[in-house]
Amino acid sequence: MEAEESPCGGNGRSAAGPSAQSDLAAPSAGIDSLLQDGFTSLDTGSDRVVQPFPRSPKLQRKVAKAAQPSQEQLSRRMEELQAEKSKTEAHIESLKKRKADLSRTSEVMKQQVRERFENMRRVLKQDEQVVLDSLELDLKQTRTRLDQVLKNWKQHQDQVGESIGSIQRALSRSPEAEADGKGYSENLSPKKPDASEREIRLNKDRFERLLKTLSSISKNLKAQLQRKTLLLDTASTVIDRQTCHSQLMVTSEGRGLSFSGSAPSAPEHPLQFDKVCCALGSSPISAGQSYWEVDVRCCSAWAVGVAYGSLARKGRDKGAKLGRNRNSWCVELRHGNLSAWHNDRNVACHGVGQGPLGRVGVWVNYDKGQLMFYDAENMVVLQKFSAALTPVFDRAHHQFTQPLYPAVRFLRPPQNQVWPNHLEFCPLSSP
Repeated sequence: MEAEESPCGGNGRSAAGPSAQSDLAAPSAGIDSLLQDGFTSLDTGSDRVVQPFPRSPKLQRKVAKAAQPSQEQLSRRMEELQAEKSKTEAHIESLKKRKADLSRTSEVMKQQVRERFENMRRVLKQDEQVVLDSLELDLKQTRTRLDQVLKNWKQHQDQVGESIGSIQRALSRSPEAEADGKGYSENLSPKKPDASEREIRLNKDRFERLLKTLSSISKNLKAQLQRKTLLLDTASTVIDRQTCHSQLMVTSEGRGLSFSGSAPSAPEHPLQFDKVCCALGSSPISAGQSYWEVDVRCCSAWAVGVAYGSLARKGRDKGAKLGRNRNSWCVELRHGNLSAWHNDRNVACHGVGQGPLGRVGVWVNYDKGQLMFYDAENMVVLQKFSAALTPVFDRAHHQFTQPLYPAVRFLRPPQNQVWPNHLEFCPLSSP
């Protein structure tokens, strides 16, 4: 019994082992086959790309059918594209026509400019001829007077010659000649130049006045031709009443400022200058070019310039004074001296005429960071602020970073002068 059990205990297990393993391996082989047919093993250690489960042919046909538009949809889409094509072609033709029109319009404008300058040249040519004719007339009249004097002197010369001949015959001891020579020598008197002869000359005084007039016209013409370009960028400037110091009175049209000497009892506005007699314009400049003029004839001490809206309004320190900070630029007349100010730095303005300034022109090119002040009567540049002058005014660069406002300020003159009275933004119109 023990002999029979022992084979069963050992050999039975050993014999059954391979059989059991084969039975277990069969299902495993079936799973591998299934994975190969429809799945990719999700082994995280494998480098193979996991592929999605393939869609069934029925589902694929359904998706393909849904993806394909219908004939009606295709026709509608074709109509839309045809309409878009026609619209695009029409717009391109319109742009081409506008391009051609630009050239034609530019030529018309150029021709009109040529005609204007030709008219000016014609007027100048006519006036030149008139002046030349007047000089020629002066020459003829002077020659006529001089010819008459010359004729009188020639007659006298002939008489002197005849007298000399008579005397020479008298010297030949002829009685008849002696009587004849005695008569000529007694009747002929010496002739002296008349004082009126010295006045017979070309009118040089009139000619000098003519040259001065032509020189003045030439300067004014040059100034007006330069000014015409600036007037194309004219800005209509009125004063912001909310910024005015309490002792400044604004005219009804809003362009003029006068010092009243007494402060009204109106409440103070947050934007109002409370200590500095200053005012800003109402329209900011934030792009492009702009030009305006300020009449300063009725003011003995003033400042004209531009400022950011962030310029301080309260107190007497430099933050509220034009040109004494980084937020403002100006030219100012103080004690008869004209200077340009920015960032509490200043330079003297050169090229100013002998007489006092009548109007100050201000031109701003905001995009390029340029600011220029002119003597508006002869268009002499008083001061130019740009990148070229940044070392003088201690600026690393010169670009405007905020909108600019026109600005004016009344300055206190010396004790022996009256308090400045009036400043006004000039009404300008394009030529």
